[in-house]
Amino acid sequence: MRGEPIEAIRTGLETMVASLRQDPFALESVYLSIITFNRSPEQILPLTELESMQIPSLNQPVAAGTHLGEALEFVCRKVDTEVILSTPERKGDWMPLLFIMCDGRVSDAQLFQHAVQEMKRKHFGSIVVCLVGGKINDENVKQFTDRIVNLETADGATFRQFFKWVSASVSAGNRSIGATDELPLPPPPPEVHTVI
Repeated sequence: MRGEPIEAIRTGLETMVASLRQDPFALESVYLSIITFNRSPEQILPLTELESMQIPSLNQPVAAGTHLGEALEFVCRKVDTEVILSTPERKGDWMPLLFIMCDGRVSDAQLFQHAVQEMKRKHFGSIVVCLVGGKINDENVKQFTDRIVNLETADGATFRQFFKWVSASVSAGNRSIGATDELPLPPPPPEVHTVI
């Protein structure tokens, strides 16, 4: 993505954080991290508590290609190092919720297949993929999630609605994790179309 969509995503993230900050339960329990990827992944915001979070600037991609496999492996490593598991001596974190925004295309097919297997071994509360762009491929992402949505357009209003939906999903999941294995997602707004 380039230009206006990048700024629209940043604005959408700010909307999401502002919305989550209105929820006292989320303020006590939600931590967010932002990872960008094209040719290689980069964690531009380490896992940060909601109260002190500042949305960083999002840079234009420097290379072509969608290295989704490398990005998924990077996410798995971050989960291993940043999510605290429960032990008999301490209470750990809730299962992480993962929201991925991409076109679904894969430039690193072999690594992607390995990463899909690794994703399946992780204990995510939910994985939601948002497909964006004119040339999307939902077959790849169907390999690791059945929660796929599609944005009709990549404008600011659509991204704001998407991130409001994400914040409602996080709030709903935050209250239900542990009570059910399946995260109940609220109905998406009209701009967000469910693929599956």
